Amino acid sequence: MSMFITFEGGEGSGKTTVINRLMSELSGLGYPVVKTREPGGSKIAEEIRRIILNVDNVAMDYRTEALLYAASRRQHLTEVILPNLKKENVVLCDRFIDSSLAYQGHARNLGIKAVYDLNMYATEGLLPDLTFFIDVDPAIGLQRIAKAHRDVDRLDLEKGDFHKLVREGYQEVAKMFPDRIVTIDGNQDVETICSQILGIIQKRLNAQ
Repeated sequence: MSMFITFEGGEGSGKTTVINRLMSELSGLGYPVVKTREPGGSKIAEEIRRIILNVDNVAMDYRTEALLYAASRRQHLTEVILPNLKKENVVLCDRFIDSSLAYQGHARNLGIKAVYDLNMYATEGLLPDLTFFIDVDPAIGLQRIAKAHRDVDRLDLEKGDFHKLVREGYQEVAKMFPDRIVTIDGNQDVETICSQILGIIQKRLNAQ
């Protein structure tokens, strides 16, 4: 029954809203579901998150950023993800390794392979069973954040070109893992997006 499902996308892609709805839908269908997020998800990982996303830390070196994400991911994995998978739960995670590949590997130009290798060390080779990339034009995503009056973090402050590179990175990573990553049109309404994703998840779970 256990399945590790991750959700990816640029800023303002609507991942969190989608995950919350899917959590409710899957729970209502009787599946044992746990939701979590990255960076963060556990006490130590959340402390690392605060360092990464603090708007005062604009001087952070790109490699330092990549290493901090990997460290947070490792702690989150050992404290939250693996224990829940062992309990046969369905784990819904807001971001995982593909975020690092898109943001640090491609947009920060550290190299997708280099960041992939770093994270394979951190996770001991664990990849999600299924990943949904919610694809939205970066300009639309940032407009959504502004309208929602969400707290702005350090990555939100990046210029538009950076967010375009992030989207390019995700598109490249999706091509690398076609059997795992499903690209969803994020311009659709939330109900349609959730319906599409729920159908795919149920099909995978029923195939186990």
